[in-house]
Amino acid sequence: MENRFDTQLLIEGHDLDEDDIHDYILEHFKGDCLLAVGDEDLIKIHFHTDKPWEVLEYCSSLGDIHDIVVENMERQEKGLKG
Repeated sequence: MENRFDTQLLIEGHDLDEDDIHDYILEHFKGDCLLAVGDEDLIKIHFHTDKPWEVLEYCSSLGDIHDIVVENMERQEKGLKG
């Protein structure tokens, strides 16, 4: 399975721009199903990737990250805990 980690988190900060964040992730990280929504203080990220740590590192450079969930969809597909 390609892009096996369902990566979700919140970025809390100042002057955040969902369009800039969305574009940066698409340009710099391999993955799919990207969702970046919110306002200048809080952005929700949802992204399927094989390297969630790279996305987390980038997002943490923008502000405080929390409510982080990284699920292995390959395990879920087999009926195992993610």
